[in-house]
Amino acid sequence: MKIELKNTLRIALPIILGNVTQMALGLIDSAMVGAIDYLQLAASALVTNVIGIPMIATIGLTMALSPLIAIANGQGNIRQVSHTLFNGVILCTIIATFIAIGIYFSNNIIYHLGQDKEVVELAIPYLKVMGWSLIPMVFFLSMKQFCDALEMTKIAMFLSLMSLPVNVFLNWLLIFGHWGFPRMELEGAGIATLITRVIMAIVMLVVILKYHKFQQYIAIRKEVWVLRKDTFFQILKLGIPSAMQYGMEVGAFSVSGIIIGWFGATQQAAHQIAMSIASFTFMIIFGLSTAGSIRVSNAYGRGEIQKMKAIGFSTLILGATFGTVFALFFVIFHGQLPYIFNQDTEVVILAGQLLLFAAVFQISDSTQAIGVGLLRGIKDVKVPTISVSIAYWVIGLPFGYFLGVQFKMEAFGIWIGLVLGLTVSSILMNLRFYLQIKKMELQKNHIA
Repeated sequence: MKIELKNTLRIALPIILGNVTQMALGLIDSAMVGAIDYLQLAASALVTNVIGIPMIATIGLTMALSPLIAIANGQGNIRQVSHTLFNGVILCTIIATFIAIGIYFSNNIIYHLGQDKEVVELAIPYLKVMGWSLIPMVFFLSMKQFCDALEMTKIAMFLSLMSLPVNVFLNWLLIFGHWGFPRMELEGAGIATLITRVIMAIVMLVVILKYHKFQQYIAIRKEVWVLRKDTFFQILKLGIPSAMQYGMEVGAFSVSGIIIGWFGATQQAAHQIAMSIASFTFMIIFGLSTAGSIRVSNAYGRGEIQKMKAIGFSTLILGATFGTVFALFFVIFHGQLPYIFNQDTEVVILAGQLLLFAAVFQISDSTQAIGVGLLRGIKDVKVPTISVSIAYWVIGLPFGYFLGVQFKMEAFGIWIGLVLGLTVSSILMNLRFYLQIKKMELQKNHIA
């Protein structure tokens, strides 16, 4: 058990640091625009909710690359690793481009979401820019999945760390209008994010093409870098359900944020603060989930069922432990953390109360994320996608709406629904992984 924990953490820690750094970019954006006024923060929250589903869907699509590459790597198939890299980067970038175009031409939809008019006017320019920034983000993430699948997780970590001061500096120039630049406020934060993501994508491409540890995959590019329909289909077969899984979860949170916006800008701003903090801790769990998925995929490629079982159980223990620590942290500091983002007394008090709900779902959120990652590692995505849909859209979100709108519990009711949805998802995901491993063991014993 100790060996498995150590090996998973070795892979996970660079991923976690990279994820936390990327999350910090969003938190810094929120803090810097929140320093102007809470309407800017509410507009940022609105865009985050609207763009959340397409953004996480594209991220989920790239997540299909790591298990496919890790399985090929476990089988020692260098040609398949290189071929999947090329086809995955091209396919994901094309899809991201179409999504960005769709966001640009359909941005007026936020006028029809029942939000504060001032908030909507601030949100429109920001939404357009953030839509275009999806393209370099997905290009970068596609290559990141390749590096992570080969257990070279420090590369993306270093690039993410480098991007942090770049983004902060660009924010300082464009949000507040320093050094002769126009004061663009929230839109400036979006442009800073776009520029940062373009830089990261370019640097990652150069690293993959030039770094000596990748040369065995790059040297054969003339032979295997060919676009093939069957490879596209293989990526989509795993990627679409993965994208739907993440889309269902983030979609539930996004819709919840939009509903909370019906209750006014104050509640929306408080929701954004609490969700930003909770999302920050989730990035740590997401790193553990990714590491567990990669290690399970490698073992799956080698046909090592007991190894998969040990990795899965140890990763679940790690997730539950981290979730417990985060829950205690939120309970202890729920009154202080919101001041990082805003000084409005009403917003801060409400955000602190919502953080107590976030504390409740830390363990279930952590363990459900681990379960999803482990199942993706063994290419089991169809049934989990249905289970996630039921947990969030049949149980969690309707229950939250019922409490928040019908019982007039407003933001509190919505967050209770989120707690319920995450708990159901956690139970279903981890039970499914256990049953799948049991099934493999029975099949292996029957063959023997």
